[in-house]
Amino acid sequence: MQRIRVLVVDDHRIFAESLAAALAAEPDVEVSAAGSGPAALRCLERAAAEGRRFDVLLVDADLGGTVPSGPSAVPARAGDEDGIVDGMSLVTGVRSVQPRVRIVVLAEKDDPRRAALALQAGAGGWVAKDCSLSRLLTVIRGVLRDETHLPPALLTGVLRELTAARKHRTESEQLVESLTPREREVLRCMVAGLGRKAVAERLYLSPHTVRTHMQNVLGKLGVHSTLAAVALARRAGVGPADLTGDVVERGSQPA
Repeated sequence: MQRIRVLVVDDHRIFAESLAAALAAEPDVEVSAAGSGPAALRCLERAAAEGRRFDVLLVDADLGGTVPSGPSAVPARAGDEDGIVDGMSLVTGVRSVQPRVRIVVLAEKDDPRRAALALQAGAGGWVAKDCSLSRLLTVIRGVLRDETHLPPALLTGVLRELTAARKHRTESEQLVESLTPREREVLRCMVAGLGRKAVAERLYLSPHTVRTHMQNVLGKLGVHSTLAAVALARRAGVGPADLTGDVVERGSQPA
């Protein structure tokens, strides 16, 4: 019998232990539990190193606090137990480093917007915490077959949210395309959280020139703040500049 390895990730210890015990009673399910995002990441890394990867993660939607209204900026990486990795960051991080792991989000209540965010982050299902064990097992086995599972009452709302998100992404992509190559580099630096002086140092430009580029970026994107520009860039799929090396070589692009 092929066993399904499940990791329950929930910072409510009693709930996590109860759910793990219930699932462990199934003959084909092997369960572990983690009480935080960093702990879950460590479990995943250790299991992968031992050649015993988890098949499914059950992640608390409110892990580390409520899920933010947009893509999370919290890095999904292992840290100390006090480091916060919220549920959405955990979904995104796990899917990027272990794409074969299937993820189901456990929620206190149905919320079309948050369910849509979970699917966009890479989750395969959204399930109420008070659902029956048989329903949860059906979802677990379903996501392993690459099925997507949502409560029927959420389908219309989630489709509406995903359609709206796709429209916003298309509009954002068009705005980003209006930027010059240099302005896109500046925008990537902004997404990485760099200030004007740091951008100037990375791109070998004067602070005055960077200020002009930033003003042009805001104007072309139709926003009035760096935060708004970064949010729009993320919707368009613009990633941060790579801070581990030079963004550009000296003199490789005109200022």
